Amino acid sequence: MTANPSTLLSDDELAERDELAELSETGAPGARALAAEQLDEQLEELDDDDLDDDDESGDIELIVLDMAGTTVADDGVVERAFALAAERSGIATGEAFEAALQYVRDTMGQSKIDVFRVLADGDEDAAQRGNSAFEGAYAELVASEGVAEIAGAADVIRELRAAGASVVLTTGFSPVTRDAIIDALGWHDLADAVLSPADAGRGRPHPDMPLTALLRTGASAVDAMVVVGDTASDVLSGVNAGAGFVVGVLSGAHDREALEAAGADAVIDSITELPALLGLRGE
Repeated sequence: MTANPSTLLSDDELAERDELAELSETGAPGARALAAEQLDEQLEELDDDDLDDDDESGDIELIVLDMAGTTVADDGVVERAFALAAERSGIATGEAFEAALQYVRDTMGQSKIDVFRVLADGDEDAAQRGNSAFEGAYAELVASEGVAEIAGAADVIRELRAAGASVVLTTGFSPVTRDAIIDALGWHDLADAVLSPADAGRGRPHPDMPLTALLRTGASAVDAMVVVGDTASDVLSGVNAGAGFVVGVLSGAHDREALEAAGADAVIDSITELPALLGLRGE
């Protein structure tokens, strides 16, 4: 593997990007739209050489891995947390509940606040209440029932890094919930970085998290990036980011047909098959 170059953005530029990302997630609707537009402009201003698909080395420099359903076992926790959130916030009750639950299933992998904005029909206060109730319910379930990795996931991450690739974990959860999962698993310093939509600008299926992972790690080109996940949104985020290789995993929410329809270059049963698929083995 070739050594990664220095990161493409300065510390000041990263700080500005993170401020815009926070606005795009939590600000007033007008501010969110403006922040998202400015984030898009920042990405467009990157030189073509920075995101060149014609990487002569062909090395895999960066692997972006989803958390829940790909590296972290879900076991229906997301759906149960949503049921509790719907009851507590009143965002989807009665006959509307089943349709809302199906929407949650269909949009697995996406930013949870974006999901609640749809369910709340554009009522931002209701969306924020619903999302807060969901995050609280999820944290309660993790605290009471615990959380487990997909068998072998941590070893795979170590193996990929030992082979010379950077590894970034991504999730549709807020940073607070994400960090609770990392704490419960003891995964501190396991990956090179861990990202939520609030760290990048927009959630999946937008390309923001994979591209932020590229900028954070200093990977030289999108063609040197692999994106891996168990949902159509995970796959689409990789496709939209121009990743050199996008992998679907059957350990989570969506089936092979959905992952291939979203654009997966390959579909595997488990994350444990990834090193062999990529030809990466730690020394």
